[in-house]
Formats: sequence, structure tokens, C-alpha cells
Amino acid sequence: MTAPAPLRLFLRSLRRLAPGALGLLCLTGLPAQAQLATKPSAFRAAGEVDPTPPVAEAYRARIGGQVDFDRLARRYHRGTPLELPHLLFLIDRQQGDRPYFINTRRFSLHEHFLARGPLHLRLDHAALAANYRTPDRRFLLGTLAWQRSTQQWTYEFWEGDQLDAHLLQAAQRSLQAAFFAPLVFKANAQAHERVATTAGLPFLSQAQLIREQAFLPLNEGVAKGRVRLVPAGGIVADADPQDILVLDEVPISLPPVAGIITSRPSTAISHVNLLAHGWGIPNAWVRDALTAFAPLDRQWIELRVTREGYRVQPIAPQALVKAQQGRALPRPDLSHPALAPLAALRAPDRSRCGSKAANLGQIRAARLPSVQVPDGFCIPFARYAEFMNGAAAQALIRAAAATPHFDEDPAVRHAALDTLRRELVALPLPQAWSAEWLAQWQAQLGGAGVFVRSSSNSEDLPGFSGAGLYTTVPNVRQAEALSEAVKTVWASVFNSEAFEARRAAAIPLDAVAMAVLVQTAVDSRRSGVMITRDPFDAAHRGASYIAAKRGIGIKVVEGRRIAEQVMADARSGAVQLLSRADEQSELALDEAGGVRERALDEASQHQTVLDDASARRLARVGDAIRKLFGGHDQDIEWATTEGEQVIVLQARPYGRQAPRSSASAGLARRAAP
Repeated sequence: MTAPAPLRLFLRSLRRLAPGALGLLCLTGLPAQAQLATKPSAFRAAGEVDPTPPVAEAYRARIGGQVDFDRLARRYHRGTPLELPHLLFLIDRQQGDRPYFINTRRFSLHEHFLARGPLHLRLDHAALAANYRTPDRRFLLGTLAWQRSTQQWTYEFWEGDQLDAHLLQAAQRSLQAAFFAPLVFKANAQAHERVATTAGLPFLSQAQLIREQAFLPLNEGVAKGRVRLVPAGGIVADADPQDILVLDEVPISLPPVAGIITSRPSTAISHVNLLAHGWGIPNAWVRDALTAFAPLDRQWIELRVTREGYRVQPIAPQALVKAQQGRALPRPDLSHPALAPLAALRAPDRSRCGSKAANLGQIRAARLPSVQVPDGFCIPFARYAEFMNGAAAQALIRAAAATPHFDEDPAVRHAALDTLRRELVALPLPQAWSAEWLAQWQAQLGGAGVFVRSSSNSEDLPGFSGAGLYTTVPNVRQAEALSEAVKTVWASVFNSEAFEARRAAAIPLDAVAMAVLVQTAVDSRRSGVMITRDPFDAAHRGASYIAAKRGIGIKVVEGRRIAEQVMADARSGAVQLLSRADEQSELALDEAGGVRERALDEASQHQTVLDDASARRLARVGDAIRKLFGGHDQDIEWATTEGEQVIVLQARPYGRQAPRSSASAGLARRAAP
């Protein structure tokens, strides 16, 4: 069968690419395990089998060359970018630090070698654990591997291994004397980096390994659509649901699209990735993506993003967007217009105040150790409905919708909605409303600066993400500014990204309700987002992913700069640094209102944002909140003050699971900060 003419032209354009470019488009990326510097482990191999038959020998006393290494090395994902050749080693300190390079295809764990190898030692759990926990241990147990991204041989230990400088120096001497090539210590935890520094040994950090990667699968999936390149400063508000966007910058938000590729690193908790996660579409970081995808601009492709890499295949041009049935939103309770203090809110109050406010009320009521929720009050859905159903607001909404070409032209819609928002904010409010809000602000919150935040019923439903779609007005301090801030949040229902997202999901405007949370502002020393699981590897149990920066955390979820990223492991107690913060400034509350940017001194720019104790404390808080909400993994916005008090600013289930019927687990999902 002959391919359609447009498809033949597309295939010819692929053949004209520079040598090697097609390979990049068809399969690229290095191991997700290497990107996150995960130690190769049979516990995490999920039943993978190395198909190469193992040789008979149990171990070697030295590795004299590549052939010796290959005879003993285990290789998961053989022939794919995830392949990471490695072997276990054991150093017996009672035998003068004698090394054993273990046949890792025969003995998948160190204890297997101890029991069934030449030493014939069956250690109970306590004796085995002592070889990771105590300085007078008999054995040093680790892994040796070839790092393709840095072209280095490395040795490493379990991230929870409490080795000291003396043990690390002994390991370096023993291994290097018996190995044919230079070896570098790979630190699997921040504690390991400190030990290496004390020992005077160079080391390869996890952050260094991650920086060498050319690919990161932020959200796996398959998309069929039309490639659209968006250079720096390009507009994404008019993107089509059939577009596969290739972005030079990570935008704060975007309308529904088929898939996302970014050419600059992002984080797992950027608004864009949370949108992709909620919509179930592929999203990946690909170094030099605009160059790699340039020959495909405006072409129709299938994009497949997996842990191993990404694949691009040409498809015939076609309309791929299916008609959607209108999505049912949680029905708002419009019968309670009275203000609701945060301390009085519980999970069922999401029907009048939205999930953001209800979740925070639930956490506040639980009085979790080391957790504080800033005080505030909710302006319920009923007030929004009364304002938007008024004659003046309805006339403005009808006029915007009647703009010529509003339905068919995204640029026209964008301009009309921008005008509509300004006009809605300019509408007067009943004087009694403003007086009531000001009185509550003074009586309950002492008139201190407040964040005026969205809490909608149209955010992060199963299959629909609302991350970053609605507006927050930060640090309102003047009385006359409160009413305008509330109207600004209400009007953000007509933010272009929010309007386009609901339009693509066939959510009717009259089903949308917006509550407002007026909450005491916190001048954070540090802030960020935490996910109570490893978002890159579901098999990594007991892990918490934390993104952090100095100051107020608005930029963390924007994703424009890389936050400090760490993984805190409850089982090992280790804190793994995945990336350092790329920040030269921080945000702070401005005494005149709003926020201001201030420069970080040189020393702060080179220090980690979180130390190990702070990361573990946050992980414990996250685990407590996860348990509070029925065991669902949580996406939590947090902050800390000078006194290290943990402030929780938002919590919502992480993932696309449908809410349970229980009071605590039946909350709506992601809400914008």
C-alpha cells in the first residue's frame, strides 16, 4: 500500500535529517535510574532477568580488564538506554580488607553470596544490618558500575549505609588495588558527600550525574498529534488540543494539549507537569529539543515517552480530538453565604468552600505534630454565584461571548477574556459584603497581610487538572485592596488557560463555582512542594520527593528555574540530592503589599536549601498528612519559618485516582496555589 502524499513527504523530510538525528527522534535518553542516581538493586528490578547465562565462578579477587567485569556483571534492560552494567562487591575487613567481586548474575544479593559462596555465613537480620550501621563492621557491601553519561567507573554503597571516612578510605584502597581502571566514589546521599569530603576523596554526586543526562521522562504516555515548536517568549494560550508542544521555556500553565516536550529542565511538581499528569499526556525534558524536533514542526506524529526514552513515528494527518461529553463537577452548595473560619472547616465543607480550604481545615483540626496551618476564612461559593449571576456581570459575559469569531479563533477569545476580567474586577460590590470581609479580617486575622486564594469546584477532578489555572493575589495589606483581590480571584474563572481547559473538557461555565480563601501571609524562610512518593519510580517504596527554594515558593511550582530536588527515604533515612537550586534571588513579603525579589548572597547560592534533618522532618509531615487523607499519596505545598516550624499551605491527592467516599479521602484533587 502506498503511503498518503503528506505522509510520503514527511518520511522524505526525515531521511534528509543529519546523520544520527533520526536515531535521536526514534529513541533517545539515558537511564531514568542514572538520572536519579539510583543504586542498582535486585529489590528494585521488578522481576527482571538478565538473559545471559552466568559463568560458574562465584567471584574474582581482582578485575583485570573489561572481559573480567563483563563475565560477572548483571545487566538489566539489556540493549536499552536503561542498561547499567554493575556487579556487587564485598570487602572482608577480617581478611585485611580483601575484596570479593561477586558473580552478580549468580548471587543477586550480598547475603546470598555470604550464605552460598565461599564464606558460608548465614547472618541474621541484626548481624547483616550491622554491616551497614556500625563502624566496627566486618564487611563493606557495595556495588561497582560503569556510568555511561560521565564515562567513569564508580563504586557506591546503599544510601542508608552509615560509613565513616575511615571505612570509605579503606574501600577506596582495597577496590582500586584490585581493579584495572580508575574508580570514583559515587555518593548516594548527602551524608556520603560529607564523608567523602572528610576522607579527602573526590566523588561523583547525584546532582552531577543528573546534569549529564539528555532526557528525563516527567510523565510517561502516548500522544498522537501535530508538532508545534514554541520558542522562548512564544504564546501557548492559543494551543490546540491536537498540538504536541515543543517548548523552549516551561510556562506557568497552558491549555489542554496532546503532549509536551521541553528543552529546559523542569521538576516533577511544576504546574505544567502536574497538568500533564492530570490529563494523562506524555511530558519529557529533551536537551536541545527545538533543534531535534525542528524538521517535524507542523507534522503529525505519534510520541511515546517511557522510562527508556522517547519514540517518534510519523502518522497520517487526521483529526484526533474526540468529542467529549460534558464533565460533571462537584455540585456547589449555594445555600450558605456566611463566612467560614478555617478552623471550622472539614472535608464535607468542600461543597461550599472548595477542596483547598476544606483540606486545610481538616489538617488544622488534626493537630499533627510539627504542623501549622496559617489561619484564614472562606468566602463561600454562594457569594461568587450571586456576583456572577447579577445583571451587570451577566451582560459583560454575554458581550464577551458575542465577540465576532470568539468560538473559532483562540486569539480572539484570549483578547475578549482579558477584557472581561478587567471589567468584572471593576464592577462594584455591595457595601455590606466588603464591610463584612474587612471586619472578619480585622477580628480574626488582626488585619495582617493575607494571601487571597482560589478554591474552585473545577480543579483537578479525575481526568481533569486545574494546576495553576486560577489566580492567587499575594500579601494584600490595605483594606481597600481586599475587595479587589476577591474579585480578581473570581474573575480568574475567565483566565484564558482555565477557560480553554474547561472548554476542551466540555465543562459548562454555569457549573463552575469559585470560593475564596483569605489566609494569613507567611514570610517563608524556605518553601516548596512535596510528593509523598517517588514520582519517577513507583517501585521505590517509602520515598518522599521534595522540591525546595529559599523564600516564598511561587517560583517552585512555576518551574521556570530548577528548584533544589531531594529524595528522602524513610527506610534508609538517607536524603539524596537530585539537583541544586538554580536561584540567584528569593521572594519575600513586601511591607507595602505584594512580594519583592531580593538577591541571594554568594554563600547562600552555593549552600543546599534543605539539610538532612529538615528533609526528614518534611517527609514525616508528608507521611502524617497522607495517612490523614486515607492513605492516598499527597501533593503538599509547604514552607518553613526561622524557627523551623513546618507550615502547610495546601494538600491534594497526587495522581489521577478517583476520590473515595470517605470524608477524608473524598476531597477534590490539585488546586492552584
